[in-house]
Amino acid sequence: MNHNQDQLAARAAPVLFVLLWSTGFIGTKYVVNNADPLTYLAIRMALVVGLMAIIAGVARPKWPDRAGIAHSAVAGILVHGFYLGGTAIAIAHSIPAGLSALIPGLQPILTSTIANRWLGEKVTPVQWGGLLLGLGGVALILHNRPMTGEAGLGWLASVVSLISITLGTLYQRRYCNHIDWRAGNLVQYVAVTIFFAAGAFLFEDRVVHWTREFVLALAWLAVALSIGSIGLLYWLIRHAAATSVASLFYLVPAVTALMAYLLFGEKLDALAIAGMAMCAAAVLVVNRRFGA
Repeated sequence: MNHNQDQLAARAAPVLFVLLWSTGFIGTKYVVNNADPLTYLAIRMALVVGLMAIIAGVARPKWPDRAGIAHSAVAGILVHGFYLGGTAIAIAHSIPAGLSALIPGLQPILTSTIANRWLGEKVTPVQWGGLLLGLGGVALILHNRPMTGEAGLGWLASVVSLISITLGTLYQRRYCNHIDWRAGNLVQYVAVTIFFAAGAFLFEDRVVHWTREFVLALAWLAVALSIGSIGLLYWLIRHAAATSVASLFYLVPAVTALMAYLLFGEKLDALAIAGMAMCAAAVLVVNRRFGA
């Protein structure tokens, strides 16, 4: 890839990533209407394992050693397991698709704090201002939202997603950057398939309605999300600082909310829209240092 292609990829990848990642919340709403959340995720990951096995079989990548396999498994449980599980459970507990991305949208705040100490990445005062601006935007979006009962369980699941995707991103950057993405992803998906299957057998009735809606959404989530967007995420992790990558998640709630409005009629009030704008501005501020 020449320099011009590198620049084009660097500019296109974040936009494509945000669009793809946002569709994950939309697709999840469709599938949890037809299946128990952990059961659906076990099926999804089993499909992805098959696809990644084909990719790895054709590419014949270098396989990680035992330590690399262990690190990949941990990263997979964090990035895919608790994150996707928390998101699916949140939506299954009546959190609207357009709002299910909000708590994970706080990831840049948590990532910058941890990265500053764990990865040695210095966060400038201007970037801290941007991160706080994003936090204020999320607070506006959550204004007057119910936080108890079934919704409370949904928000709690979203908090689990936030912690998991934050730790998973940092863990991937620190311990798995040297691992070929095809081999590493296959290991991760095998580990998380076992994780979700165990959860489904322990906590669910494993109900699945094989409707056309379910099958189409499942196919999209397996191919476009688990392979496409995750591949982009790991590419971005390799080519940018953790804080810069994490700041992209500020855009996901706004894009998801727009999709949810068009598809499900979910509406946001003026305060929530103002919060979305603040989150978008925060991305620009946080990314200034990296020239994104």
